Formats: sequence, C-alpha cells, structure tokens
Amino acid sequence: MAIDTTPTSTPAPVAGQQAAARPAPRLSPRDRLVLFVLCAAQFMVALDFSVLNVALPVLGADLGMSTSALQWAVTAFALPSGGFLLLFGRMGDLYGRRRLFLAGLALFGAASLLATLAWDPASFLAGRALQGLGAAAIVPTGMSLLTTTFPEGPARDRALGISGTLLSLGFTVGMVAGGVLTDLLSWRSTMGLLALFALFVLPLAPRLLPESRTPERPRLDVPGAVTVTGGLLSLIYALTTAAEHGFGRTDVLVTLAAGVLLLAAFVAVESRSAAPLVSLPMLRRRTVAWGNLGGLVTFSMMSTVIFVLTLYLQEVLGLSAFETGLVFGVQGVLSVVAGSCAPRVIGRFGARRTLVGALTGQGLLGLPLLAIGEGSWSVVLVTAAISLASMCHLGAIISYGLTVTSGVPDEEQGLATGLVTSTQQVGITVGIPLLGVLATTATDLRSGVHTVLVLDAAIVLAAAVLVAVGLRTGRGAGSGAVEAEPVGAR
Repeated sequence: MAIDTTPTSTPAPVAGQQAAARPAPRLSPRDRLVLFVLCAAQFMVALDFSVLNVALPVLGADLGMSTSALQWAVTAFALPSGGFLLLFGRMGDLYGRRRLFLAGLALFGAASLLATLAWDPASFLAGRALQGLGAAAIVPTGMSLLTTTFPEGPARDRALGISGTLLSLGFTVGMVAGGVLTDLLSWRSTMGLLALFALFVLPLAPRLLPESRTPERPRLDVPGAVTVTGGLLSLIYALTTAAEHGFGRTDVLVTLAAGVLLLAAFVAVESRSAAPLVSLPMLRRRTVAWGNLGGLVTFSMMSTVIFVLTLYLQEVLGLSAFETGLVFGVQGVLSVVAGSCAPRVIGRFGARRTLVGALTGQGLLGLPLLAIGEGSWSVVLVTAAISLASMCHLGAIISYGLTVTSGVPDEEQGLATGLVTSTQQVGITVGIPLLGVLATTATDLRSGVHTVLVLDAAIVLAAAVLVAVGLRTGRGAGSGAVEAEPVGAR
C-alpha cells in the first residue's frame, strides 16, 4: 500500500523522543470529539471480538447450530476482518479514508442488526461475515485518520495511548458484558449492543472527521490485492479451523498451503509492480519490520494466555462464565491505568525501549502462573498476574504502533496502519491454534495450561531480545531514536 514515493533510509526519531523534548499539548474541543468518534468505533470492533464468546452455547441451542458449527460464529467474522485489512487500508489511501470509514460503519451497523434478528444459522453467519467486512474497513481507515489528524509527537502519542487502551478495554468489557447480557436478556442483545454503538457513532462522524487521501491517484494493484487477500483468507481459515479440529484435517492442510503460496506470490507481484499494494522498501524499515514482530508476539501470546486461563478458571476451578468475566474485568481496569501512563513512559524512555521493556514484563509476569493449582487461592494469583501482565501488554501495543507509524509520510499512513492492524488481527488469530491446542488436547487440562504458559513466556522473552537487537539505537541518538533504515543495511 504505497505510492511512488520510496521511504528514505535516513534515521527518523520516534514520537517518544519528541515527547520528551516538550510537554504534551492540550487537545482542542474539536480534537477531543474527533478522537472520541475514532476511539468509539475501534472500541466497538474490539467489543465484537469477545462479546459473543460466552453466549455461544445458548446461541447454538436457539438457532439449532451443532457444537462443531459454533466455531463459524467466530470464523465468519475473523475471515473478512483479517483478510481485507490491507486492501481496504490501501483503498482508503486512494479513494478517501473518511469515505471508506463511514461505509464500514454503516455496513457494520446493518450487519449487527441482521445478526440480532437472525432466524436461522445462515442468516446469523451472513451477519457475522458482513460485520467482519465492515470491521476490515473501519480499523485501518480509523487508525489512518487518527495518525493523519494528530501530528507526530506528543499529540499522536496521547491519541494512540487512548486508542490502545480502549482497544484492550473493549475486548475485556466484551467478555463481561457478554455474560451479563446473555443471562439477563438473551444472546441477541450482544449483537444488538453493537448495532446501537454503530447507530450512535455514524451520525457524528461525517461532521467531525476530515477527508484525507494520497495527493496522487495511482491505479489499485489488483494482482497484489487478489494474492494478499486470498492468502490471508486461506491462512486465517486454516488456523481458526485448526484451533477447533487440529491440523490433521485435509481442508486445514490445503488452505494452509494455499495461504503460504499466495503470500509468496504476493511478495513476487509487489517486487515487480509499478504501484504496489505494499511497498517492500517500507517493510524493510527497521521500525516497521521489528515493530510489527513485537506487535505480532504481544497479541498472539496474550490472546493465547487469556484463552487457556478462561478454560482453566471454568473447567478446573469451576467458576461461572460471569465470574470468569469479572476476573478479566480487573484486567480491564488496570489496562485503563496502563493506557493513561504509557504515553508518559514513552516520552521518558522512547518507543523502542518501552516496547522491549513491555515485552519483557509481559513474559516474566506469566511465569508466576505456573504455580496455579486447584485451590481457590489460584483465582487471586490468576487475577493479579494476568492483570499486571496485561498492563505490560498494553504498553507494548501502544509503543509498537508508535514505532511502526513514526517517520512515515501521511500519504503512506494507510500502509503503515494497515500493517499495524493486520498484525493485530493475525496475532489474535494465530496464537490460539498454535499454542492453545496444546491445552485443549492434553489429557490433563492443568498440565496442558502449564505447557502453554512456559512456551508463552519463552516466546515473548525471545521476541524482546530480537526486537531490542533489531531496533538498536543509533550512535548519539536520544532515548527515543529508532533507526528507520532498511533491515539489511548493516
């Protein structure tokens, strides 16, 4: 997703260094409203990732869906929301980010209403798929509008800090709200809540959000769009299906191979395209390559830990879905605290050091969970450890977003933010099937959870070392300076 301008290889300071040089400016009333609209939309999408989880058994009984078919309630949303992110991010660059953002909001709201009123499995899954398509338009264009509205530096640090906090909080609130709404009303109220969110945000957006697009209008890279979208769709289908049924199924192996081949073809296409969908020089930036690695690991590993701990709390300790939601509710509260503190930490130490430190903290704080047993005290241990680890996780989310988008021209922000959001989606998708299956297929769930926790800590800590080496600070640079030169430059 890049225009003809090739990213320069000169070092670009991250926003954190600029933040350390001057105090954060006060946002104007209009800026606050713009931030509110963009963050409300992101919160709505994050809510959709988790609000339905605890309602799946009730939903299946109501609509006549078998247990094996319930995975499609998640997969139908994940496929388009992850598969079309890069394409829609680039379309926003070319044809107007505000326009595509509004279209995504309208589609998401209508799809949520369809899912609320669903009369059979087909109508419900159609609503979920259209929700995912709307989310694929909302997320990259919303992030691009945020990074182009707020200039690089303290203002963008603050805006991304608030956005990252609400992203994490939305996922947690969804887990709690899903249980409450399903118990008090029905599973349909979870989808109705999303429709109300869209109905609330949509009228505000046209008056507040500025239109932005690239000044030039190159043609859309159709071969690149086909190969990357097909590759992501195949890869996400294979991984989400494997999470439920394992990697031995024929359709999983075929789609996994197809995904790898299509993504390889995508790289070949982009290297020869005059107006590529993704600029390969952009991917060779240290900030983009290593920042996205940090983002991929923090999302995939934290989603895996939350998944296995959800199983542990309910199946080993016997907590109800509502009680389990409350455990993660504490995590959500501390995530808000972390989100308010993260911009200051980044301003003091820089985005690179914050990312490395946050990954290290996330990995180390998972280790106390190896002491969990079958006593009630384990609930306290889980609550404390996962909440503190999530504070580090949120710091990693915000600092990796700043690292990837810093120094990128406005006309290429759709590419940079598309990569950020694609990393989020792929990370959330791949962690559970790659590691979570070790817990679900283990003879003893508790030992399976322990295995996952050990691997999780090892992977996160290894990623912290790799990111620290890959994003090494240039000589004489300040604490926030990160090299923006190609990965292979040295």
